[in-house]
Amino acid sequence: MIEMTLLHVSKASLRCKRHASVQGLAPLRRFHSLPNSPRFFLYNTVLAKKAALHLAVSCQRRAFHESQTLIPPPKPPTAAKIPLYQSPISGLISYLPRSWIPYAELIRLDKPAGTYYLFFPCLFSTLLAASYTHASLLAVVETSALFFTGALIMRGAGCTINDLWDRDLDPLVSRTKLRPIARRAVTPFQALTFTGFQLLAGLGLLLQFPTSCLYYGIPSLLLVATYPLAKRVTHYPQFVLGLAFSWGAFMGFPALGVDLLSDPTALKAVAALYASCVCWTVLYDMIYAHMDIKDDAKVGIKSIALRHEKETKAVLSGLAVAQTGFLAAAGMALGAGPVFFVGGCGSAAATLALMISKVRLKEDGSCWWWFKYGAWFTGGGISAGLFAEYLAWGNQRGDKVAVPLSAWREFVLDNRS
Repeated sequence: MIEMTLLHVSKASLRCKRHASVQGLAPLRRFHSLPNSPRFFLYNTVLAKKAALHLAVSCQRRAFHESQTLIPPPKPPTAAKIPLYQSPISGLISYLPRSWIPYAELIRLDKPAGTYYLFFPCLFSTLLAASYTHASLLAVVETSALFFTGALIMRGAGCTINDLWDRDLDPLVSRTKLRPIARRAVTPFQALTFTGFQLLAGLGLLLQFPTSCLYYGIPSLLLVATYPLAKRVTHYPQFVLGLAFSWGAFMGFPALGVDLLSDPTALKAVAALYASCVCWTVLYDMIYAHMDIKDDAKVGIKSIALRHEKETKAVLSGLAVAQTGFLAAAGMALGAGPVFFVGGCGSAAATLALMISKVRLKEDGSCWWWFKYGAWFTGGGISAGLFAEYLAWGNQRGDKVAVPLSAWREFVLDNRS
């Protein structure tokens, strides 16, 4: 009798352990039907405690698994947030009406370095042409002023076209995500309309030059429009930018009345000068591209900085040598004197060597500083050398109309006598 009772209790215990998580305290009701005995009461108490413990553990496990399914998966890391847009409180743009500010930012009026880079090839060409044609200083100043105005207008148009092409990419790049189109301060239609007015203004300015300048200037618009596309198909969009930004090298000679197609000497000089300016553009824009190298890799924008990230300074050095060499070739084609080579070529070599050795490509601030002021270091040095050559040529020829320095010397000698 006792053995049968124990066997019955063991079977009940097994059933209790198996079904406790589902039936809760049902084993208590099952043991209630057993004979009323101290031994049975002991088994009943022990099994009830085990059933309650098993039930509590099962409930805790079920609650844990349910809580895990409610936790969302971890989000992928995102770029660091940058401050929200704030209207400028200093500088030229801060004085403009509030509704004009997005358009001023669209043409980078607050960042004129690009305008200077576009202007310098025009100035180089004008100074070379002035030495070649013995143009008066007044003609040089007037022509240079027109070129600077044109550079301001056309650089703004180029920036607007670039932002229209990149309106889906700019929000993904930290440096460009607050541009007017990217932050939706200017709609694409408004930007397109604004571009039309800028191109009309550029055409009106181009008509102030001799008619031949019209034929030389208009083809550059094709390069301006295609540069943003080059960033999507080649690792060398800076070369396309160089072709566009250096186009002014063709303009100085026609502006001072020289027909390049009928003057082989001038054409050789202009071709060498153009190649020199293209090398310079690729050089400084390669430094500029290092500021966006991480974001460009993420969004799929190609650049020479990404392609040659590990040997950037070697590439920069090669470009500097090429730029100086082509500049020297331009002077040799025109029969320039030592002032040109020492002042123009020498200053280009010295300033480029300084920039390449000092720039820290891993630091955005250093890249921006050398890009910003490199225009004046290199461009200003070359311009000073070319202007000195212009004055020296006038002195050698004794041309009192072309160069006022020679006229001043004649005036001093006449007064002494």
